[in-house]
Amino acid sequence: MVKRKKRHTKYLFVTGGVVSSIGKGISASSIAALMRARGLKITMLKMDPYINVDPGTMNPFQHGEVYVTDDGAETDLDLGHYERFTCTTMGKKNNFTTGQVYETVISKERKGSFLGGTVQVIPHITDEIKNRMIAAGKGFDLCIIEVGGTVGDIESLPFLEALRQMRQELEPDDTVAVHVTYLPYLKAAGEMKSKPTQHSVMALRQIGIQPDMIICRGERAVTDDVRKKISLFCNVPPEQVISAPDKSFVYEVPMDFHAQELDNRLVELLNIWSREPELDDWQRIVETLKNPEGTVKIAIVGKYTGLAESYKSLHEALIHGGIVNKVKVNLEYVESTALETKGLDSLKDFDAILVPGGFGKRGTEGKIQAIQYARENNIPFLGLCLGLQLSVVEFARHVAGMDGAHSTEFDEKTKYPVIDLIPEQRNIKTMGATMRLGAYDCKIEPGTLAHRVYGKKKISERHRHRYEVNNELLPQLCEKGLIVSGINPKADLVEMIEHSGHPFFIATQFHPELKSRPLEPHPLFVEFVRAAVQYKKDRGQVG
Repeated sequence: MVKRKKRHTKYLFVTGGVVSSIGKGISASSIAALMRARGLKITMLKMDPYINVDPGTMNPFQHGEVYVTDDGAETDLDLGHYERFTCTTMGKKNNFTTGQVYETVISKERKGSFLGGTVQVIPHITDEIKNRMIAAGKGFDLCIIEVGGTVGDIESLPFLEALRQMRQELEPDDTVAVHVTYLPYLKAAGEMKSKPTQHSVMALRQIGIQPDMIICRGERAVTDDVRKKISLFCNVPPEQVISAPDKSFVYEVPMDFHAQELDNRLVELLNIWSREPELDDWQRIVETLKNPEGTVKIAIVGKYTGLAESYKSLHEALIHGGIVNKVKVNLEYVESTALETKGLDSLKDFDAILVPGGFGKRGTEGKIQAIQYARENNIPFLGLCLGLQLSVVEFARHVAGMDGAHSTEFDEKTKYPVIDLIPEQRNIKTMGATMRLGAYDCKIEPGTLAHRVYGKKKISERHRHRYEVNNELLPQLCEKGLIVSGINPKADLVEMIEHSGHPFFIATQFHPELKSRPLEPHPLFVEFVRAAVQYKKDRGQVG
């Protein structure tokens, strides 16, 4: 049983129905943004039903971006939404999977923690899930918990059962259940259909969870007739059936929810005191996005370009940079393998070039060609993670005279291994064990572009990579003009490089996109977009 305390956390559960990828994460994040704007201390938790221990080794085509937290957790991409919408810092306790739950319970069983008893889904698995939910919410006014997957999936049943038990064990006003569902519009019939939502809620109620609020996703807004129908068949008051039609920008959603008094309904259901939300900054963001003063066109040269979700945080960080500069950032994903076969003509019309992180050899030569093109033609350039490593390779080959220079990740026999594993990594065989994950300090060299961008001498940024710049060959590169503008002071590892004489060429070993927020844009992306705007003006282009 969950023990009550005088000052205890309230819980808001978010489930999804009908289809996956309908926006549970954005809905949960928008609710969190509103509750934070009302002065509540909030946190969030994502429970993923897959058996992988974490998404670190999962294919981005299947799962999308792997989001990394300060404490080194490799998590679901929804944690990126959580941090962006709430300006709070998430960590290991804010995301867990079925794999982690079963791994913990089985480990306890092997140690004899259950005294020889039969280990079952109920109560052992559900108790572990509840313990993790309680730990995530400790010390907060409100913990918003999103259940991955769709109601009706076998995989998510233990999570839903744990939610049911929590609702039974806590007081009625300590929990609230929000169900996000999809309402298809049938053109042939000329109407929006609520039947899938009715069946989804029916499945949820069969598990023992009656939703208090239903968020209706769809291409169009919910009509009053459909709202009344859903209310009648799903046993939810009409004012707690929320319309969530498609938006041009995800940052419109909190304002749209507030206009329907969603946050007022929730604080009433939770019996929790809060002030009226302060939403001026959100209003400013939406107005800027809808009415930009110009545009810039940026090429993202990568190998997962067929799935934008692989670069979700990067996409959002560039939009944040555009908001500050009051321009619309038009992003075009350029497949790096195509550059290898078709040439670089496709890069001529861009105002800036960015090479993001990634793993694997495919497409690396195309990325190197794009980096060389940006360097030689004074096009604003930003390299991230692998983008830094390949920038070093490009400089070594074409400026420092190290023919055939490469990373040992892609060429173990290269004569000039300018990128390599550090010695203590080389004998580790477990996948992912050689990773540098999470937040590391970076000391910035005064007088550099990096120093001008950040305006400080010491920063902390998040990492997710294995290979490093080879310090043994670094002096040869610096003699030829490579500028190391940032290092990790503890391990003496290169964190940032740049080129003198170039208007904006900078690359980072870390992932700055993971710390950018619409309300707190990351300075690297602000200045990168500003450089793109200036480059466009210098070419005589406006608008």
